[in-house]
Amino acid sequence: MLKDNNFFSNNIFISFSKRLLIILIIYSLTRLLFLFCNLSFFSDISGIKYLSIFWGGIRFDISAIFMTNGIFILLLLPFNFFYSSIFQRVFLILFYIINSFAFLLNFIDIIYLRFTFKRTTSDIFNYVSVGGDFDKLLPQFIKDFWFIPILWIITVILFIYLNSKIKIIDNLNFSTKKTLNHIALYIVFLIISIVGIRGGIQLRPIDIINAGKYTSSKNIPLVLNTPFSIIKTFGLPVLEKKEYFINENELNSIYSPLYNTINQNDTNMKKLNVVIIILESFSQEHFGSLNNIKDYQGFTPFLDSLICKSYVAQAFANGKRSIEGIPAILASVPTLMNEAYVTSMYSGNKINSLASILKSEGYTTSFYHGGSNGTMGFDAFTKIAGFDIYKGRHEYHNEKDYDGKWGIFDEPYLQYYANELNTYKQPFFSSIFTLSSHHPYTVPEKYKGKFRKGKLEIQESIMYADFALKKFFEKASEMQWYKNTLFLITADHTSEAFLDYYKNNVGMYAIPIIYYIPDNDTLKLFPKKISQQTDIFPSVLGLLNYKGKFLSFGKNIFNKNEKSFSISYLNGEYQLIADNYMLKFDGKNGISLFNIRSDSLLKNNLIHSNIYKKAEMETFIKAFIQQYNNRMINNKMTNN
Repeated sequence: MLKDNNFFSNNIFISFSKRLLIILIIYSLTRLLFLFCNLSFFSDISGIKYLSIFWGGIRFDISAIFMTNGIFILLLLPFNFFYSSIFQRVFLILFYIINSFAFLLNFIDIIYLRFTFKRTTSDIFNYVSVGGDFDKLLPQFIKDFWFIPILWIITVILFIYLNSKIKIIDNLNFSTKKTLNHIALYIVFLIISIVGIRGGIQLRPIDIINAGKYTSSKNIPLVLNTPFSIIKTFGLPVLEKKEYFINENELNSIYSPLYNTINQNDTNMKKLNVVIIILESFSQEHFGSLNNIKDYQGFTPFLDSLICKSYVAQAFANGKRSIEGIPAILASVPTLMNEAYVTSMYSGNKINSLASILKSEGYTTSFYHGGSNGTMGFDAFTKIAGFDIYKGRHEYHNEKDYDGKWGIFDEPYLQYYANELNTYKQPFFSSIFTLSSHHPYTVPEKYKGKFRKGKLEIQESIMYADFALKKFFEKASEMQWYKNTLFLITADHTSEAFLDYYKNNVGMYAIPIIYYIPDNDTLKLFPKKISQQTDIFPSVLGLLNYKGKFLSFGKNIFNKNEKSFSISYLNGEYQLIADNYMLKFDGKNGISLFNIRSDSLLKNNLIHSNIYKKAEMETFIKAFIQQYNNRMINNKMTNN
């Protein structure tokens, strides 16, 4: 060790404080880079708002830095061995590794934000563990976003260099007085560390939701840092029991997920085949027919032609990831928690789904996905949901059609799917999840240059997927089962956006939900309503005139007596869309309210001026959350 002979030399506490200060500066610089690389996402921030966000961000950075470096702080004890060259070398190596990894998490989210719209939380480890082709996709992400690992490496080198200039006094012989002084300083440093971890001296330690104090919920990822988000969500109970309403009758009168359709009408159940096509990242933005913009072509010419013959809801996704979308679509189970339902402790709950209900009515049920078997736990979920058959890439038996990253290209896989459906006895229920419109947006070599490119990289692959869907319908239309089939086409979630509306908290969930029966115009007779992915389950059963009981966290959009709404959860906040309004709710109070019809870009917060609507929507969302949390905790997810 060097002697105390320059500015960077000092006692152990001052030296370590300087190391922490360097980390804090790097966190702040990383936040600037996070903002710069995602300017379009944070386009509504200006002037003084930036200062508020960055000031709040420092508070969360300090908390994360003290948490990630807590073990090193505990080691600052008055023992001579701490000053030995061996101990200091090991200490610094571990210090560099842990903090470099923390930097890496922040750098990864610079890109990952555009796919999830939030900072990464601890459920990422479960997501990777259930299978997401992580090993195959990582090299592609590094290739596409090569500047991120380079910037991270430069940051780590700079971090090590600056720390190498900080020295502590060598061979410190502890006398009684020095030991007592050291212990006193140690206690002070521990107190400062505890306050730092808590984010202040307030009653409760800061959490993700506290970031809303500094900005709107959409911009919360800019306030937070990724190590903080992961640590704060790691190992915590996913849900807590709610008691907004003590009286069960009052709760059920406001909202109940229980359905009983046995005596609703006298008509027999229609034994239509049901095919649900889930399209990867098909935001509403990509559709020409769903955007009232002059000369806007969109990127879905086939689906636009099909929409003219279909019922199309004003629809929203319940989440931002595929692993959240599949349970919502097939089993009417949204993810109103930090961890995806599929990977949560509740994934073993007994649930009902379209597969389990229709199987009881004599349907053969199947789920197809051209990705590697086990991806995102879809095989396990579909088994729990009651599907008879799951087929993935392994059953396709033709690796020539493999895109090299995610799975089988959409066109050949959809042709294979049509042939598969032709082998099933009617009635059947089947669902397929496409993948070609997922990053890295690969288009088969023979189609390079065939499809128009847009403002977003994804839009060429959207056109390819739309083309593949057209070829599927052409093939299916020649088959005997086709005209006796209800087709439902939707998206798992939205993609990154270019148009302003799709960057805000409402538009970022906007997707298509298309109900189509060949040569049948009856669906067009119904008025359009706000809808969500969880509505698909009860709405399909409603169209089929199903007679029975089930549980659904959606509603039958074809029943005029049911309340029309959409609900989602992100960054610790709930979002309710109903009656042309959007309410943000933090679990206790409404924090923002917008009229989405007259204020589509969410500029005018009505939370303090429209008290009646705020109270009305708060009452409903409280009832919804209580039903969801308590039934999930108590494993009461079926109506029996």
